[in-house]
Amino acid sequence: MKLRDNIKDRILILDGAMGTMIQGYNLTEKDFRGNLELLQMLNYQGNNDMLNLSRPDIIEDIHRRYLKVGADIISTNTFSAQRISQADYHMESFSRDIAFAGAKLARKCADEYSTADKPRFVAGSIGPTNKTCSMSPDVSDPAKRDLTYDALFDAYSEQVAAMIEGGIDAVLIETIFDTLNAKVAIDASLSEMKKAGVDLPIMLSVTITDLSGRTLSGQTLDAFLASVSSYPIFSVGLNCSFGAEQMRPYLKELAAKAPYYISIHPNAGLPNSMGEYDETAEIMVPQMASFVDEGLVNIIGGCCGTTEEFIAGYVKVVEGKKPHIPVDAPKEMILSGLEQFRLTPEISFVNVGERCNVAGSRKFLRLVKEKNYEEALTIARKQVDDGALVLDINMDDGLLEAKDEMAHFVNMISSEPEIARVPLMIDSSDWEVVVSALKCVQGKAIVNSISLKEGEETFIQHAKDVLRFGAAVVVMCFDEEGQATSYERRIEIANRAYKILTEKVGFPPQDIIFDPNILAICTGMKEHNSYAVDFIRATEWIKKNLPGAHVSGGVSNLSFSFRGNNYIREAMHAVFLYHAIQVGMDFGIVNPATKVTYADIPEDHLKIIEDVVLDRVEGADELLIELANKILEEKEAQKNGGATQEVAQEAWRNDVLEDRLKYALRKGISTYLNEDIHEALEKYPHAVNIIEGPLMQGMNEVGDLFGAGKMFLPQVVKTARTMKDAVAILQPYIETEKVDGKAIAGKVLLATVKGDVHDIGKNIV
Repeated sequence: MKLRDNIKDRILILDGAMGTMIQGYNLTEKDFRGNLELLQMLNYQGNNDMLNLSRPDIIEDIHRRYLKVGADIISTNTFSAQRISQADYHMESFSRDIAFAGAKLARKCADEYSTADKPRFVAGSIGPTNKTCSMSPDVSDPAKRDLTYDALFDAYSEQVAAMIEGGIDAVLIETIFDTLNAKVAIDASLSEMKKAGVDLPIMLSVTITDLSGRTLSGQTLDAFLASVSSYPIFSVGLNCSFGAEQMRPYLKELAAKAPYYISIHPNAGLPNSMGEYDETAEIMVPQMASFVDEGLVNIIGGCCGTTEEFIAGYVKVVEGKKPHIPVDAPKEMILSGLEQFRLTPEISFVNVGERCNVAGSRKFLRLVKEKNYEEALTIARKQVDDGALVLDINMDDGLLEAKDEMAHFVNMISSEPEIARVPLMIDSSDWEVVVSALKCVQGKAIVNSISLKEGEETFIQHAKDVLRFGAAVVVMCFDEEGQATSYERRIEIANRAYKILTEKVGFPPQDIIFDPNILAICTGMKEHNSYAVDFIRATEWIKKNLPGAHVSGGVSNLSFSFRGNNYIREAMHAVFLYHAIQVGMDFGIVNPATKVTYADIPEDHLKIIEDVVLDRVEGADELLIELANKILEEKEAQKNGGATQEVAQEAWRNDVLEDRLKYALRKGISTYLNEDIHEALEKYPHAVNIIEGPLMQGMNEVGDLFGAGKMFLPQVVKTARTMKDAVAILQPYIETEKVDGKAIAGKVLLATVKGDVHDIGKNIV
């Protein structure tokens, strides 16, 4: 009987900790070396996965101890059995052998205990490594990455291939702290399964790192679920981090929202100062029993600190109990950045910010060319502040290395939580650029775009690539014959593309967005006059005839003829959107800071603009041109009359000095640091007093907010970067104030377990 069949009728028991059990054998360096030919000058003790080769008898004994007390699923001793983690021990060349041996040992033991009534299964354990694809190891270089998608993909592929050959029944991607790492593991697993001709269940287990309920890389549980929603997931659960009781709210959230089987294997509480776990089986078994009684779980087991005593207790509490029934998968589109975006019926229109596009914003292009990414990010941030629900990013310019610039800027966004909370739209006509960006995105993005321009074969491959990276897609109404400009061609191409995507690729309909081409009107060419109304008619047809699909478009294209006249352009956009949204247009790439709404347009202007947009009166384009010229003349006259424009200063800049410094730290704003620090130097007797005073007060506030779950790690990293900038300004003054030219300071030693996943905390510091 397969795992997929067995889980339908009962709650399954996963084994407990591997590392905790290994510690009980009091092993020495000799045990880890075994008979392997290893370098004498290196220490290998602590590399637990290595015991698959050097002391397989111990690993088998641990598996049997769990199986003897009733575990249904045992996980392989391969948590770090890939090249990234093994590099810390210079054991990269042994990675495949370790993974294969781990799977073979577990398979052998599971088969020994398996019966027709109680089959036993092997889950191939894949850990997150001690590096992250989504976060920089250097607070002063937010775009830097220690680990790339491709390097991790290769490492995971080797591990999964070896475990499949060794006989695993499922893939267990556990202790997920960075969703991008997990997406790479899923990608590698699906790739290797296809090569091997097998279809194994993929189990995911995420780790919540603080009271905010977020992962280490900053995602909410909702956002995490959205990020993996395109993949064929078997189960989703929680492990590590806390004890069972602290996981209760997050387990309930998963059970209520995730359309998968639900698992949980918590630690035996949090480790104490001696690195030991205080919660006993007597404490945790009743807590786990309550999860069972509430119908929250399908699989339960243990993580750090648990032993066969815990598992034996769990076996008893699931006897005769009904498993959790997964909720239905959502039918609406779900996207994510650090937070989830769900396109519910209540949301009539999604503003996609257009200003981070080098083709559409000369300022953004200039900043990217100048490598002024900090200021470029302010453009992104302002769009989110102005209401953009999705951010379009485009680097297609002949003078830019678009592939590198796109990846760099997407990585920069990841370091800015206020921006990164919204989903991204990856926009490029170069497929290599699209792929390079998707390899940097931990959330669920939108790809803009694919089309039938290069034929059906390329279209299908691009659609499969989009699915591979867990994204949604924009489909342009463009085929081998060219761009669709008429109503008939628009719906013809949309219908064909929809059938290919849903029937040949298996693309979820709710993740398909059609762009029926918003083209410029009022160009002086009569055949262009119907472009807008034909788009609106095509939108209505798509929504009625292609179930689940959405409609989007680049709205600014409509008014291209009126460049330089912002009022006319914004008024045209407002009128167009008013009519397009009524028939089902869901998305629009727009400037979210637009000042003109449909209700703002004077009645005489409105009639002219609607006549043009809806192509309902011949000669309306001439009237609109007259109106545009009149408005420009009035604007020029007002300008010559000395009209002034006041620039409002940000409110927080009016606060007292100390509050301004603390605010800048909390928000990670470096813009005014130089000005405020020099003001502080005039007020405080010594530069170090500024650090010990307002700056440390600000950092303490950040620590309190983080501890209370009101800030999360990417925000803290951004704060640290701002603090580093502040200290850099003060450093010359501190140097001049040293006693006898010597610094009076102690040393701080930070240490973690070599090669362990928890080493990431030290690396961030």
